[in-house]
Amino acid sequence: MSLNAELRSFYEARQQQIPAEVRAVMNRAGEELAVSGQAERALSVGAQAPRFALASAAGRTVALDDLLADGPVVLTFYRGAWCPYCNIALRALQEHHADIVARGARLVAVSPQIPDESLSLSEKHSLAFDVLSDVGSDTAKQYGLAFDLPDDLAAVYDRLGFDLQRVNGGHPRTLPLPATYVIDRDGTIRWAFVSTDYTTRAEPADVLAALDALV
Repeated sequence: MSLNAELRSFYEARQQQIPAEVRAVMNRAGEELAVSGQAERALSVGAQAPRFALASAAGRTVALDDLLADGPVVLTFYRGAWCPYCNIALRALQEHHADIVARGARLVAVSPQIPDESLSLSEKHSLAFDVLSDVGSDTAKQYGLAFDLPDDLAAVYDRLGFDLQRVNGGHPRTLPLPATYVIDRDGTIRWAFVSTDYTTRAEPADVLAALDALV
């Protein structure tokens, strides 16, 4: 089963468990984000990848320049460990991690979570790649991915117990669009997946194909 087929199956099962009024808020927010032009404004193929140096779940500082010195980078942005779709996507990337490394690339995942939350996620899923904390979403903003939750959706997330105030280090309203980039050693984005729909993600097979296409 492809990653997005798994995500769609999960979504359909999940919808049966969510009250109609909550679904209505989520759907309206999703539709507004889709027509906002946010995805079109995000960085895409041919752009230079903004440099960053972020704290990893293991307590190190990981810089994009250092990663690129060793080869291409697969950079994926996710919302947080509280998001089940993110967890499914990260597990899928972990399943293909050896294939990414075999192509001489490094995989890193970035979210607005504080390091302790990222560490819990990394340990829970036995992730072999770096999980980085972009508290305040400054890096996501540079990539054109950061957006603010509308009031009604933020209230829904509070009711669901996601506690974004705590896990995002005092920045509860700002999240990144789901996005994955393949960045060449010279810092150029060679492949990009950006979506306003958090229930869809980059297929690992497409990421591998993009790495294979690098010259």
